[in-house]
Amino acid sequence: MRVSTIPLIARAEEHGKRIAVIGQETTFTYRQLLDISKHVALSLLRDKKDLGEERVAFLTPRGFVYAAMQWGVWRAGGIAVPLCEIYPPAELEYVIRDAKASIVVAHPEFESRLRHVTENLGIRFLRTNELLSSATGPLPEIDPSRRAMILYTSGTTGKPKGAVHTHLSIQAQVTSLIEAWKWTPKDYILHVLPLHHVHGIVNVLTCALWSGAKCEILPRFDAQEVWGKIIDRDLSLFMAVPTIYVMLIAAWEKAPPDRQRFMSEACGKFRLMVSGSAALPVSVLEKWKAITGQTLLERYGMTEIGMALSNPLHGKRVPGYVGSELPGVEVRLVDDEGHPVPSGSQGEIQVRGPTVFLEYWQRPEETKAAFSDGWFQTGDVAVEEKGIYRILGRKSTDIIKTGGYKVSALEIEEVLRTHPAIKECAVVGVKDPEWGERICAALILESGEKLSLHALRAWGKKRLAPYKVPSRLVVLKDLPRNPLGKVTKPSLRQRFQSASV
Repeated sequence: MRVSTIPLIARAEEHGKRIAVIGQETTFTYRQLLDISKHVALSLLRDKKDLGEERVAFLTPRGFVYAAMQWGVWRAGGIAVPLCEIYPPAELEYVIRDAKASIVVAHPEFESRLRHVTENLGIRFLRTNELLSSATGPLPEIDPSRRAMILYTSGTTGKPKGAVHTHLSIQAQVTSLIEAWKWTPKDYILHVLPLHHVHGIVNVLTCALWSGAKCEILPRFDAQEVWGKIIDRDLSLFMAVPTIYVMLIAAWEKAPPDRQRFMSEACGKFRLMVSGSAALPVSVLEKWKAITGQTLLERYGMTEIGMALSNPLHGKRVPGYVGSELPGVEVRLVDDEGHPVPSGSQGEIQVRGPTVFLEYWQRPEETKAAFSDGWFQTGDVAVEEKGIYRILGRKSTDIIKTGGYKVSALEIEEVLRTHPAIKECAVVGVKDPEWGERICAALILESGEKLSLHALRAWGKKRLAPYKVPSRLVVLKDLPRNPLGKVTKPSLRQRFQSASV
């Protein structure tokens, strides 16, 4: 029986000469994306007919090369494992090992960070420029129900877990957002988000490419450059995390009055601006509206489910709320016993539908534990009032949302305990208007040892992604514990909130 091809790739054939991706210096059409991703796929295949869901980990700068790599992996029948460009080697190695990647691809600027890892593991290593030869031959046809991508997300057990999505679940996420937010080929979006995270991969890049829209990708976020693009480009969409909006507001406030007027007026051409990946402070929403006239659209989602809830494209957006169910997504709130709660009562968010991930990579027990009667248990607590939802926080105290990232406190603690001066530690997130939450560490030091915040951060940046390194610390004689010996993190968090440490 003839199996289907990947719908995203098939749709690109319809857009042909339309502009797909705009990079720093070059513009690429959909036709070029199809042609180059085919060369990538054939180079990955080498003598094989189908990669058969082999994992291909890749590290590239943000831009066209990322899209070509991702599509090339998919068209070869592989599972894409995008790596984070700011991860230190230890975290890159963890993802490559955990995914059991058989191929690792790096852009030349990242080669030194990955070649040693691949040599140690005996993995096939390729540079992106080695995949662009004009190879010819047939590509496998891919059943959309096959695994397509593994995205790593921090969990309460400490180490990140790989959430596996199929081509169908990605398609469901994309088509849900396109229906809700009315994407069209006329749209033009500026992309400033990381490309190892569902927000940047699905909500921005893949929605744009599915729609036939234009996506301009910046290699890194810079507030002045973004304001310049907002003024100069005929943009219609923008999506970011609250921290980015805080930085854009700060840049606006520092600008002279004439420049402020140009900046504010330029935002009038946008039909939609979205904030997500962390709670949006009402003060930021109100300040952004005062500056730009735009009411940011808040939504709710996570790596395992894509997006589940959204404020309306048209209609009232309530500050502090994340809206209602997106098309094709079922949401319910349940109590601690798993029973649905009435409207107005708080409960854990559970999600069901085609957007939900397939499994945690090679973690069958954790996958099983994550579902209840077919509903994915998010671990987030919310209240529903008049059909719209307000997020209250995590059931677990060990997930910190900082700068749009979800970070596991247990993972950070595990690394901190390897420091020779640290005897014991506990990590908490403390609310912060710029970052959502700041990572704060309470330490018990070995006898006679001293450790400054500067020294801890310098040490931590060699072992953790920068956004995981604590930005505040306090040294204690003892950690607060309950009668069972468990650290009482709410009391620690209160200490950071009420004292300057």
